[in-house]
Amino acid sequence: MVFWKSLVGKLWITITCLVAFVMLTLGLFLLPYIDTVFSNSGDIKRLFTYASIIGFSMTTFFGLFLLTKITQPMQKLIQAANAIRKGKYDTRLNLVTSDEIGELANTFNHMAAELETTIRSLNHEKEHLASVLRSMSDAVITFDHNGDVVLVNPPGQEIMRNWQGLQWDEDLEGGGWAAEVMPEPLIALFHKTMQEGKDQSTHLHVKQGVWEAHMAPLCTDDMIRGTVVVLRNITEQVKLEKMRTDFIANVSHEIRTPLSMMQGYSEALLDGMAASPEESEELIRVIHEESLRMGRLVKDLLDLTRMEAGHSELVCRPMDAGELVERVYRKFSVRAKEQNIDLRLDKLSNNLLLESADEDKLEQVLTNLLDNAFRHTPEGKMIVITTDRVHLQSGTALKIVVTDQGAGIPPEDVPFVFDRFYKADKARVRGESIGTGIGLAIVKNIVESHKGSISVNSVVGEGTEFTILIPAESVK
Repeated sequence: MVFWKSLVGKLWITITCLVAFVMLTLGLFLLPYIDTVFSNSGDIKRLFTYASIIGFSMTTFFGLFLLTKITQPMQKLIQAANAIRKGKYDTRLNLVTSDEIGELANTFNHMAAELETTIRSLNHEKEHLASVLRSMSDAVITFDHNGDVVLVNPPGQEIMRNWQGLQWDEDLEGGGWAAEVMPEPLIALFHKTMQEGKDQSTHLHVKQGVWEAHMAPLCTDDMIRGTVVVLRNITEQVKLEKMRTDFIANVSHEIRTPLSMMQGYSEALLDGMAASPEESEELIRVIHEESLRMGRLVKDLLDLTRMEAGHSELVCRPMDAGELVERVYRKFSVRAKEQNIDLRLDKLSNNLLLESADEDKLEQVLTNLLDNAFRHTPEGKMIVITTDRVHLQSGTALKIVVTDQGAGIPPEDVPFVFDRFYKADKARVRGESIGTGIGLAIVKNIVESHKGSISVNSVVGEGTEFTILIPAESVK
């Protein structure tokens, strides 16, 4: 700070001017009388000059004293305050005086220490909150009273990036993601929370996903200054709940039909409705077939449950898949003759060895696929089993293709053929033999347990083709 602009400088200038004014006034009025009245006027003039010099010296000394005791400590105090204003909270004053300046310096140091402690605590809390938000798997987004985003954790940023491609924000300026833009699915929930001032919860369906949203108001002095929303992806949970509901409904439906038939025919036998031994035998045969059907359903359910739970272990060993396919082919040849279906086997490679596979499980796969093909293929048509050894990017694999000339599967049903209890329309099922709807689910589970893959290609009215790829080398 410039000395002339300081408090001490202004005071020194004022006193100096006052002394000069007094001395000049005295000089103007007294000097003429000194020459005429006093005989030794030179001594008096020198005395007057000495007094002026001493007066000006004392005022200057007084100004320097005030500069040392007031101005310099005040400048240090101002510098320390500016340092704290810039974020240097460890700044302290080293002034050892017993006057008001020293007391002010001690108060300032105490204030700076308390402020540093408070700021450090706030930073720790902020870092702790940031760590908690970063570690959360749920998305957390904080909005102010205008709906602008104030705070968002990484899952929340991911949600906003994923939701940017929706129809509602295509007209936004700029192609990048703007953190201040509230996602449209949250707008209605935000307004309801701000208006009612209490927690709100809802389910949001966005991009084929389901999100559970819980929004709470942020209040300060009885005023709502914003909201915070927690978003949890419950898509899998909803799917599992739907699968559970569908599973119970399907099992109930599948068991109800044979139970109803068994109950009806057994009541008919008890009531003596069978007029002849042949009719009694027919009723007993139906009851027996329905009991076998229930047994197959329960067995398939148990097998599938064990596989999906990982309790069904594979007994893997080296095997020749060519011999397995030939054995299955011979087993279904008799059924093909009875149903007048042309069953063929094409082996495009003589080397169909697998280093590690469960032969019994793979036989179950082929049996289920062929049983499904026979039930959907009418008389006079053809079913072909094709085997080959192919080379893929991941290595050598065994390829098995089961092709039938049945009614085919509609395109909208193709994605669901491997789901539990999926069945072709009964109008397309040949004969009265109806499966349990679990066979293809078991097939997919067994193939995937061998680190393989299965796909389906079908054209309505032309037939269906199932393709299986199983690694020929053991995969760890």
